[in-house]
Amino acid sequence: MLSIKGAAGKDLCDPSLKRSRRDVLRIGGSGMLGLSLGSMLNLQAQASETPLGGGPGWGKAKSVILVYLQGGPSQLDLWDPKENVPDNVRSVFKPISTKIPGIQFTENLPRLAQLNDRFTMIRSMSYTPNGLFNHTAAIYQMMTGYTTDKVSPSGQLEPPSPKDFPNFGSNLIRLRPVDEPMLPFVMLPRPLQESNVVGKGGSAGFLGKSYDPYTLYPSGDDMDMEKMSRIKIDDLMLRPEVFSVRLQRRARLRDLINQQMPTINKAVESYELDEYYDRALSLIVSGRAREAFDLASEPVALRERYGQNTFGQSCLLARRLVEAGTRVVEVIWPKVANSDNHSWDQHSGLSKRMKDQSAPMFDAGFSSLIEDLDDRGLLDETLVVGVGEFGRSPQRGVSTSGNNNSADGRDHWPYCYTCVLAGAGIRRGYVHGKSDKTASAPLEDPVHPGELLASIYHSFAIHPETMVYNHLNQPRELVKAQAVTKLYS
Repeated sequence: MLSIKGAAGKDLCDPSLKRSRRDVLRIGGSGMLGLSLGSMLNLQAQASETPLGGGPGWGKAKSVILVYLQGGPSQLDLWDPKENVPDNVRSVFKPISTKIPGIQFTENLPRLAQLNDRFTMIRSMSYTPNGLFNHTAAIYQMMTGYTTDKVSPSGQLEPPSPKDFPNFGSNLIRLRPVDEPMLPFVMLPRPLQESNVVGKGGSAGFLGKSYDPYTLYPSGDDMDMEKMSRIKIDDLMLRPEVFSVRLQRRARLRDLINQQMPTINKAVESYELDEYYDRALSLIVSGRAREAFDLASEPVALRERYGQNTFGQSCLLARRLVEAGTRVVEVIWPKVANSDNHSWDQHSGLSKRMKDQSAPMFDAGFSSLIEDLDDRGLLDETLVVGVGEFGRSPQRGVSTSGNNNSADGRDHWPYCYTCVLAGAGIRRGYVHGKSDKTASAPLEDPVHPGELLASIYHSFAIHPETMVYNHLNQPRELVKAQAVTKLYS
């Protein structure tokens, strides 16, 4: 069989990537399907010449910050309030005017109300779930673009598996690797979680662990608002007795030994040990990552503007990370789904919990993130996304997911909710879609979570239907959806 060496592991149908060894094996076997090697190469050449994607927003993003509102915030009680509706639908919070004429938020978001001329709102996020409306299945869909295969009798998913579809961030850093000595993908300050199912949808899955996020989960429970002040990054620090010059000398020695051991080299080449070693060495020697994590270097006034709490400081750290060269940052809401206090999963006690806990933290942290990025000129190339796995039921006190809900609580509702996007060519002061009179369903332009992910890929000049090969070497699209180009200016 003819052998053509390519770039190992890059088995994606993307014109910017070289042909891989796996591609060659596929080509070698194509004769059985009636295609000669020449015909196959000719078809691939034609495909590489065909432009994919393009249009508004194409390739505008260099980094993305996903602010993931794990738990599912209520659209009616934040940014899609309704009037002239029954008492058990109407929000207990007063509507307030925003920078966009005719668009109202509730009193819970005073700072974002004065900033919505800088971002786009999608008021028509919508999907019909498979099976129960549980958080884990919805989180997995939002993070990977795919629905799940196995659900337990309780409605929860099985634990994370190497066979899972990759988190979109893992796909991004594989297709658009960073060119700085910086962590490519960071997830903080806690994992995705519902009850005892931890991390589902948050890993690289079948892409392999080398594309997993760097997870920054400071010690302390979800009620510990000081945990970000205790960030430990020991694995990115040199021991006092090891100087950078000495470490680099060791790297040169390793290279010399490798040159003399071609047999061993060949035996381990599939593990890409050099790549991993060099990546770690660059991170340690440069100090760039360590400096990015140094929140104490920020002015006190700015830290207070973000909010001296876990969420606010996570948003500030997200800005510092993208400024230092990180490609993907996922800020997970710092309270597990299916819990109390400042969790967005407000089946009861919504009025007090939202007013006193979740909404003030979110309003301060998210508004400061957008303002800070914009003021520094970073918003032009940084895509910011704020979204949960679903919204909340229009009627209070009813059950839509098998949960018990008090008269001051709303259940899960995937049929209509809100998402916010800013930066990287996203239109400013735009409202996409429209919900009906009770925020129960979209009236115009429904957007599926898969289309949101497709729009994120589009922002990085990646066609959403680019093929990736799973653990069984089966081709799968990044996401089976198209970008919503109306979101871009």
